[in-house]
Amino acid sequence: MNFLRKLLFPFAILYGLITAVRNYLYDKGLLKSYAFDIPVIAVGNLSVGGTGKTPQIEYLIRLLSSNYKVATLSRGYKRKSKGFVLADANANAETLGDEPFQYYKKFPGIQVAVDADRRNGIEQLLSQKQKPDIILLDDAYQHRKVKAGFYILLTAYDDLFCNDFILPAGNLRESRKGAQRANLIIVTKCPPDISQLAQENIKKQIGLNVPVFFSFVAYDEHVYNGKESLKVEAMKPKAKILIAGIAKPKPFFDYLRVENDVVMAFPDHHHFSESEILDIKSKAEAKIIVTTEKDFVRLEAEIFAAQLYYLPIKSKFVANQDAFDQIILNYVGTCTRNG
Repeated sequence: MNFLRKLLFPFAILYGLITAVRNYLYDKGLLKSYAFDIPVIAVGNLSVGGTGKTPQIEYLIRLLSSNYKVATLSRGYKRKSKGFVLADANANAETLGDEPFQYYKKFPGIQVAVDADRRNGIEQLLSQKQKPDIILLDDAYQHRKVKAGFYILLTAYDDLFCNDFILPAGNLRESRKGAQRANLIIVTKCPPDISQLAQENIKKQIGLNVPVFFSFVAYDEHVYNGKESLKVEAMKPKAKILIAGIAKPKPFFDYLRVENDVVMAFPDHHHFSESEILDIKSKAEAKIIVTTEKDFVRLEAEIFAAQLYYLPIKSKFVANQDAFDQIILNYVGTCTRNG
C-alpha cells in the first residue's frame, strides 16, 4: 500500500462499514432482492475494473446462444442515453456504451439491453414479444436489488481480491467476504503456462469451497476493420499508432508494439474529444492505427476507415474448459426446466 493510500485508510474503514451494512440488510431480507423465473447469470468482480468481464460475457454468449435465446443487460457505462434501451439498428456507442455496442455488433442473434436499474431492465426484457431464455448481467456483482441465479466472480491473476483491500486504500468495491456469494471463480489474465502448483497456491489463498478456474487472454492473429484483415506478424513492421482506452493496456501494447510505434493510452471507457481525434489524425499521417475492439466502436465514425483496425481478444481456459461449460449448462438446463 503506497503512502497516499495509507493516509486514506480511515476512509476505507468507513466505506467498508457502509457496504457491509448494505450487504447485511440484503442477506437478512431487510432490503428486498428480486429473483426471476429464467436463468440469470451475473458476471462481475470485487475490484475496480480490469478483470476481463467483456471477453467472459462473450464466452458465455458463444456457449449458450446456439441453443437458447440470450440477452445481455449492462449498465451502459458513460452512455448518453437514460433508462432502459434495447439495441436496434439505430444503436451506437453513445446510446448503449462501448461494451454493449460491441456485443450488439458481434452477436446479431442476441438481444442487448442497458439499464442502470437491473430489475427494471430484466422486467423490460421479459415484456418483449420475443423474450429471452437467459439473461447475462454484465458487471452486476454488487447489484443486490436483483438476485441472480448464478454468480461468476472474476479476479485478475496479478491483482487477486484476496490480497487487496477496500477502496480507497485498495481497489475493492466491497469486503473480500463478498466473494462468498460466488458460485464459481475465474482467475483471469493468467500466464497461459501457469503451473498446477501455482494454481493450487492461488486456490488456497482464495480459500473458498467453490470451483476455481484459470483463464488467459488470447489475442487474435489478425487485426480487422470493416472490410479487411491483416495478419499481425505481417502488420507489426509497418509504421503504426497504437491506441487503447482500457483499464490495463500494457499487454495490448506489448503484443503489437515494435520500435518507433506511437503509443497513446487513454482512461477506460474514454470518449475521444474533437481535439484528441485531430491529434490522432495528425500523428497518423500515412500510418495505420490499431486499437482495441472496445475503442474501435467509438473511433470508427471519426477515423478514415481504411486506416483504422482493431485487435480482438478471447477468454480461454488454461484447463478444464469442459468442466466449466458443463457447470453453466447444468445450471441453465435445470433452471429452464424448472421455469
